[in-house]
Amino acid sequence: MTKVLVIEDNANLAFGLTRSLESEGYEVESAEDGLRGLDLARSCNPDLVVLDLMLPGMDGYSILKKLRADGKDVPVLILTARGEEADKVFGFRLGADDYVTKPFSLSELLARVQAILRRAKGSDKHDEGAAIEEFGDVSINTLARSVKKSAAEVALTPKEFDLLLALVRRRGAVASRLELLKEVWGHQAEVMTRTVDIHIAELRRKLEKDPSSPRHILTVWKAGYRLQV
Repeated sequence: MTKVLVIEDNANLAFGLTRSLESEGYEVESAEDGLRGLDLARSCNPDLVVLDLMLPGMDGYSILKKLRADGKDVPVLILTARGEEADKVFGFRLGADDYVTKPFSLSELLARVQAILRRAKGSDKHDEGAAIEEFGDVSINTLARSVKKSAAEVALTPKEFDLLLALVRRRGAVASRLELLKEVWGHQAEVMTRTVDIHIAELRRKLEKDPSSPRHILTVWKAGYRLQV
């Protein structure tokens, strides 16, 4: 059974989330403070973590940072009242997979959960036909899910890696934001955000020599993005 860990200090909200997730067939663990949440994330091997940011004991950003430092690539859905773009960018840089701002509808949250889990399972299938992909001085090992630039390891978040691979496999063809959002995050048009743009900016920052004037990860005006080899 797919296991979801909910780390949320609002007892009523945590209870509602737990009941809703269980009604969808998920096994749910929960924690009401950051330290307990981190312990469970490390020990119970969840398939997904739903993570509040403002927590007693340890905030959500710190939990996410520690999980990624541990090498755990479990998908993380941030759930918070903090909706500023800077907060989202920081969360994505730490390795979050998605970001839902309070207040939210349970139907939207459940759709996001399903999309993240579906994408995580799909990534495992794609890796079966893995190979080395290259552009410029960047080398991508799709089996190991690792990236090197000029022979130096580059740390990408799981979604940054999936987005990069989606561009690489198009062999220079243009991908619209909506196509990338559906392929990498599994979202439909009605929940489209600036998620793709934020992740593209991070890929450029990590992989381009001059992120302000990219040579490989290119914007196609009013169309989307493409990869120039």
